[in-house]
Amino acid sequence: MVHIGSDTEFGKVSGRLHLRPPETEFERGIRQFGYLLLEVTVVLVVAIFAVNVYLARPVLEAFLFSLALAVGLTPQLLPAIISINLAHGAKRMAQQKVIVKRLASIENFGSMTVFCSDKTGTLTEGLVRLKAACDITGNPSERVLLHGALNASFETGFHNPIDEAIRTARSFDLSPYRKLDEEPYDFVRKRLSVLVATPTAHLMVTKGALANVLTVCSTAETADGTLVGLVTVRDAIQSQMAQWAGQGWRVLGLASREMGAREGITKDDETDMTFLGFLVFEDPIKADVVETIGRLKSLGVTLKIVTGDNRLVAAHVGQAIGLSNGNLLTGEDLRQMSDEALVSRVNDVHVFAEVEPNQKERIILALKKAGHVVGYGGDGINDASALHAADVGVSVESAVDVAKEAADIVLLEKDLGILVDGVQEGRRTFANTLKYVFMATSANFGNMFSMAGASLFLSFLPLLPKQILLTNLLTDIPEMTIAGDRVDEELIDRPRRWNIAFIRKFMLTFGLVSSIFDYLTFAVLLFVFHAGVEEFRTGWFVESVISASIIVLVVRTRRPFIRSRPSRGLLVATLAVVGLTLLLPYTPLRGPLGFVPLPPLFLAALLCIVVGYVAAAEVAKKVFYRYVLY
Repeated sequence: MVHIGSDTEFGKVSGRLHLRPPETEFERGIRQFGYLLLEVTVVLVVAIFAVNVYLARPVLEAFLFSLALAVGLTPQLLPAIISINLAHGAKRMAQQKVIVKRLASIENFGSMTVFCSDKTGTLTEGLVRLKAACDITGNPSERVLLHGALNASFETGFHNPIDEAIRTARSFDLSPYRKLDEEPYDFVRKRLSVLVATPTAHLMVTKGALANVLTVCSTAETADGTLVGLVTVRDAIQSQMAQWAGQGWRVLGLASREMGAREGITKDDETDMTFLGFLVFEDPIKADVVETIGRLKSLGVTLKIVTGDNRLVAAHVGQAIGLSNGNLLTGEDLRQMSDEALVSRVNDVHVFAEVEPNQKERIILALKKAGHVVGYGGDGINDASALHAADVGVSVESAVDVAKEAADIVLLEKDLGILVDGVQEGRRTFANTLKYVFMATSANFGNMFSMAGASLFLSFLPLLPKQILLTNLLTDIPEMTIAGDRVDEELIDRPRRWNIAFIRKFMLTFGLVSSIFDYLTFAVLLFVFHAGVEEFRTGWFVESVISASIIVLVVRTRRPFIRSRPSRGLLVATLAVVGLTLLLPYTPLRGPLGFVPLPPLFLAALLCIVVGYVAAAEVAKKVFYRYVLY
């Protein structure tokens, strides 16, 4: 049977890559945050507009005021802040030999709780060496080595380290031999067959996973060339393989069959073969991998091995690097398990062995359904669909093109240590994004709530629409520098995700603290200074902009703000906005903006209000983080 186009295995992989990727954790968080803003804005704006109309305020003026409130409540710079944050993060990650293809993946990288990795080249050196070629009794055999060299030297499939290890282990004169045909390796048969013309016969030589080779054999060849029934030696063969696999060595089987005068072969010819012996390979575990896995664990990232290798080899590697070898699932287990059962088991399983390519994607999706932010590292064609399904797909510069195309992040070196640096950078980026969200929502909500409330008992609008927009513009200036801000170490010690309930509580708590001091400002302006309309608007504009700018230095950290040094850019921008706001009522712009000069005594009162606000925010922050967990 011949398949073409989308019906081929490659076509099926391509078809999955054209599907829209599942929603990532970062995208889900942004969407939910947008819904929160929409709810708050609609409720507040509709209510204020209705009340102002009910109080017989001019409809157009009430509408513009409500519209300005909506604009003021919305963190308009969020898309720009996210883009700048991600671009800064990508630049810093590039310096760590991590190339970011999709910017949004940086924050997914920081939120990652599980990383699924292949064994070869990531946990091991990736330099596969042929340790031995042995007969069925486990003794070194030149005949087995020669047949292995025939198979590896004449195969023309994809380049792989196993065949390279066989070819370089020993140099044979293969001039008397001629290749006739080949049946390439595939992930279902897990075998590769080559038809070779020898000086005496046409011989098919097959190598592959030991169990898959044994299934097509009926006899076995002893050290002296005698053929015996496979049934009589199968247990000894399996026992020998288990002994080697238990030491972490990879074992392949080798078989042959004389084909008479045949000039070609098919998969159906892989039957009634003679088992020749074993090809044993070693790939040592990297010296620093245990330390690196420990660092990942300290950052809250769990490593899971997903490999097509033999279960005993995978279990040995898992045990050697500190993963429990008791919690293991094989590809056969996965075939017999429902999706629901896999979701319930996937948290406890650390090693997936003998896994087929299509099962890798299934494991990723099960982990996501179990509530994890999942990273997946792969570099082969068979990894493409899993890379596509993961929250963050990680490949390496030496990977095949389709894997690099499906990946979100490409490592310039196949080293888990680079991954650790990337995770930390992703968390710094995410922390700075959340800083802006906390600043914008708390300050904006507080100011807009205060304006909405003041508009109900004042006979005039507390701020003109243009003054509201100017307030929003000035308070955004310090927040534009947040991408380069320093991040406290405790903010990158574990994965953090979008928590809309936490953001809502933060917005209400610090918004109400802000409103208390806004209303205190109203009282000082109205009852102490008996301010007129323009003086009231000017005084409150100055207080709201300065307090919103200064409070950035408080909410950017969980520590007391004097113990967490902001970046130079943030500090300079904050001081510049404070200075500009104090000067505006005394410049020629005051007329068009509707401002008037303020008495010096009010500026002194303003200083006291701002200092009180900062002190109250510090107290609120300490209490908030003590009782509200993120």
